[in-house]
Amino acid sequence: MTKSIVILSNHHAYTYNFRKEIIDRFLKLEYKIYLVLPYGERVEQLKEMGCEFIDLPLDRRGMNPLTDLKLLVSYFKMLGRIRPDAVLSYTVKPNIYGGIASRLKGIPFFPNVTGLGSAVEKSGIIQKLLVSMYRFSSKNTRCIFFQNQENKLFFDNQSIPINRYRIIPGSGVNVQHFNALPYPSDNIVQFVFISRIMKEKGIEQYVEAATYIRKKYKNTRFHVLGFCEEDYEKKLEELQSKDIIYYHGMQSDVRRFLKDAHCTIHPTYYPEGMSNVLLESAASARPIITTDRAGCREVVDDNVNGYIIKQENTKDLINKIERFLKLSYEEKKNMGLNGRRKMEEEFNREIVVEAYINEIKRLES
Repeated sequence: MTKSIVILSNHHAYTYNFRKEIIDRFLKLEYKIYLVLPYGERVEQLKEMGCEFIDLPLDRRGMNPLTDLKLLVSYFKMLGRIRPDAVLSYTVKPNIYGGIASRLKGIPFFPNVTGLGSAVEKSGIIQKLLVSMYRFSSKNTRCIFFQNQENKLFFDNQSIPINRYRIIPGSGVNVQHFNALPYPSDNIVQFVFISRIMKEKGIEQYVEAATYIRKKYKNTRFHVLGFCEEDYEKKLEELQSKDIIYYHGMQSDVRRFLKDAHCTIHPTYYPEGMSNVLLESAASARPIITTDRAGCREVVDDNVNGYIIKQENTKDLINKIERFLKLSYEEKKNMGLNGRRKMEEEFNREIVVEAYINEIKRLES
């Protein structure tokens, strides 16, 4: 009888970009894969790989009790219909509601903590509610995948049950897809911000630093890539009209921007699992400047493949940008190559794939 796995996720592009190697390996092992997530254009590519798709709308950021209850009921009914051998989940809502439904149905459950999310990290009533729900949903998990040590410690401190866990290098990075790019000439030094555009991702620190640096160093350029989750579009367009930044909106392939970039800046203070932006930039042999927080600091050996800055600190960001600008061309280039080696050795996506394969195989023993 064909074995099956249900994958619960909240976004088509993230599933394709960061999970397709895991999906491909399970398909090659002749598992039937059901993808349960809201429809988006990348779903067609996942279906072409051989996945079955179940369209299930999900509000990633909202906290509407009725909407969330509907999601839980949908998961429960779907799992009862399919009766998979295992359920894999990613992000907070699939982890919590998928975990509850899997526990009630007695199905082996493997959540991936891709970051705590602001609602879970910040103290308050909502945090208490979500922690209580995590306690219930996590009670019978077969293995919880954490992307950094601090998230695991949070579970420990909140008495969220962990039967078995593995700390994996985020989603890992496909080092063939993101290969080492030739380092561009530095007549013009170009910086890039790649992220969902929201306050907690550090966009304000980035544009403040760009405004200062552009006035002082005319041979610099600052680029912004990403879709606006908060109301920043008019501000970015205004800054572009003043020749401070170049705003490119959402891009499906960041490699052509990394090709011309000398450094990626990611001044986030969002509760990251492990920053894919940093992994992809470092794999492309680009130096990185990012914050001293979980999910970011693990990717940077300070002064070796980039710089670590204090979070929400524009002055520190400016200081590190200026330090980077003072490096010679070879020093900048070598910083990027150091990052590439680190990705090959510590963050190769195959490490993540093997971790999943090994845990699912434990079900057979």
